[in-house]
Amino acid sequence: MAVLDLSDKTVIVTGASSGIGEATARLLHEAGARPVLAARRADRLHRLSEQLGGALAVPTDVTDPASRRALVQAALDRHGRIDGLVNNAGTGILKLLVDTEPEEFSQLLELNLVSALAMIREVLPSMQAQGGGRIVNVSSGVIHTPAPTVSAYAASKAGLVMLSAVARVELAAMNIDVSTVLPSLTATEFAGGIYQLGTEPFPGFVVHSTDYVAGVILRALRTGEDRIDIPHGPEQAEVTATPAG
Repeated sequence: MAVLDLSDKTVIVTGASSGIGEATARLLHEAGARPVLAARRADRLHRLSEQLGGALAVPTDVTDPASRRALVQAALDRHGRIDGLVNNAGTGILKLLVDTEPEEFSQLLELNLVSALAMIREVLPSMQAQGGGRIVNVSSGVIHTPAPTVSAYAASKAGLVMLSAVARVELAAMNIDVSTVLPSLTATEFAGGIYQLGTEPFPGFVVHSTDYVAGVILRALRTGEDRIDIPHGPEQAEVTATPAG
């Protein structure tokens, strides 16, 4: 397993205006990488850019083809290459199946699943031309627990796991590693911020920090390993540690 030094590497992070995406961008900056910040909330992106030494911020709707193309082109115009992509943009629906309208399920799939495939396609030409790259798709540990109200969200994240697995096989010949990270409960804006850091809303489930999850994403970018399921219990330093190459 070749461990990648993230120094001076250009990494696009979608959903970078808050939560796991913002934390990932911050850790990339600390690691000497060049994060490219992508999200719909331009004001938040620009504030984050100022805090990260003028990191490239591109207001982006990843469900819009023109917006995706503009993001990738902006990254290439500024940095000349794209070494990594973190597909983190997403949203959630917490509703019983009988209350979930097909139209809102379609919109959820478009953002959580279809946009990930589309973003991979957008960065492929650059990664292939430069001889390789790393892609990390952020799924969710909710796919392991068939609980009420999570059907639509869990289905989209389960689909992302299979998309990642197949992409990993298909892109291996191009020296492009596709990894999947499955966070447990995390203190973000998800569902109005219902999960508070350090609490235990369900037996055995301790709510993690966004920095902790971001640390695992950086591990995946460095190693290119297949899949990392973040354990549900207390945070563990070894989960974010990069294994020796």
